[in-house]
Amino acid sequence: MEVSVDRTLCEANEVCIGIAPAVFELDDDEELRVVQPNPPHGEVERVMRAVASCPRNALVIKE
Repeated sequence: MEVSVDRTLCEANEVCIGIAPAVFELDDDEELRVVQPNPPHGEVERVMRAVASCPRNALVIKE
């Protein structure tokens, strides 16, 4: 699994950070950054919830 962010859609509203803070964070420019593009097994469920909860559908998962 690999997770990425479509910057053209992301508004950095931090929903994903609230759900999976070990995987997502805001950088110094207040843009979303994927800290762990290939999240460990223990984070997969949280990442899936974060992707499903993104109000702009800006998160993408590739298997």
